[in-house]
Amino acid sequence: MIQKRIAQWALMAVAVPLAAAGARRLSHKLEDRRGPSGVSRLLSRGADLLRPQKAKRRRFW
Repeated sequence: MIQKRIAQWALMAVAVPLAAAGARRLSHKLEDRRGPSGVSRLLSRGADLLRPQKAKRRRFW
């Protein structure tokens, strides 16, 4: 029981923010190369759903 809770916590604390950051970074790379597209907007929206507080600022690295 406690191992399951630890695994759930690890998923929420580590994997979800990493997935959001990866989607956001991929979206920005696609927009830099090819301009805005449906795929890049979809990736940005998905990242915003996972981590809405990070949507306000964009990092340049």
